Amino acid sequence: MTGKQRKFKVTKTIQGINDRIRSGDVVVVNAEEMIDIVKNEGAAEAARRIDVVTTGTFAPMCSSGAFINFGHGKPTIKASRVWLNNVPAYGGVAAVDCYLGATEPCEDDPLNKVWPGEFNYGGGHVIQDLLAGKKIHLRAEGYGTSCYPSRSLEKEVTLKGLPMATLCNPRNGYQNYNCAVNLSKKTIYTYMGTLKPGAANANYCSAGQLSPLFNDPLYRTIGLGTRIFLGGGQGFVTWHGTQHNPKAKRTEKGVPVSPAGTLWVMGDLKQMSPKWLMGVSIRGYGCSLAVGLGVPIPVLNEEIAAFTGISDEDLFTQVVDYSSDYPNGTGKTLGQVSYAQLKSGSIQLGKKTVPTVPLSSMVRAREIAEMLKQWIVKGRFFLGEPQAPLPG
Repeated sequence: MTGKQRKFKVTKTIQGINDRIRSGDVVVVNAEEMIDIVKNEGAAEAARRIDVVTTGTFAPMCSSGAFINFGHGKPTIKASRVWLNNVPAYGGVAAVDCYLGATEPCEDDPLNKVWPGEFNYGGGHVIQDLLAGKKIHLRAEGYGTSCYPSRSLEKEVTLKGLPMATLCNPRNGYQNYNCAVNLSKKTIYTYMGTLKPGAANANYCSAGQLSPLFNDPLYRTIGLGTRIFLGGGQGFVTWHGTQHNPKAKRTEKGVPVSPAGTLWVMGDLKQMSPKWLMGVSIRGYGCSLAVGLGVPIPVLNEEIAAFTGISDEDLFTQVVDYSSDYPNGTGKTLGQVSYAQLKSGSIQLGKKTVPTVPLSSMVRAREIAEMLKQWIVKGRFFLGEPQAPLPG
């Protein structure tokens, strides 16, 4: 997983780091702590001293959901249509399996017929309610077969009582994302939140220097089989995420300046927590799920140490007009800003000072990175050996 062969002053292996975790000798810091270490000691010395750098992010991640097996009734059923608390789930899987998407709204939701819609309850909220131990009303319909004769099923289910529930998120952990503004004369409602007219606010969504893929920008250590913090439990990277775009323009340090890589992640929903998987209602847009995600970066050499020493001053994104350029797919940007500028509370757009609004929680991101750090230090979490790299 080290890309082109290079000679490094420091070389480590994931197996060797896991041995250090077992012995209690592992040295772990979070990505913010690593910045000063690399700055003051250099990448080679940082690589010698530090074994693992932990990252974290907590933000709405729409491409999320859960595969659920809800168990047979008597007589048995091949469920072709399924609802959980009146939120439709996809039944075209098998018998009593379904997939509940985080963005699916309640069936009787008025959507945007009453503008702007509130989207008070959807798939993400069902997932949070399951994790909170609440009873969920399940309704299923089937067309009847010789082996599955029943045509309907209704029952109350809980997460504990479900035969299986697997969180399966096809696109999480976006490696960079746009900063959104609205140049029109009216308020607009987007997945980036409410944008006031005349560029009265600028919304962004990334943990910046704590964000997982910013700390391994060329995917040297992250791939199929990487073990991660997911939703308060342990999960895995199982593929590159949908819309994975490793060919995005990058800085000299290898960091993309626009949306780039993504992760497909999975884990046992029963191990997770409603604190780290929370249903989200985005006014005028729809439902989503806020996901807590953290990836440990093994410091295998000084190149990776340098990557993990990246700071918000070195991370950039594009300012995009979501009233026209984004919906029309023009590809036009209004300029480039650093995450240091975004996190300062305002950016300059021409001669105008525009307040910035984060959709990603830095407080939660730091907490995830620290939790993951403590899990590793205490020997409760071992690094997964990637079996295939992310496309790069």
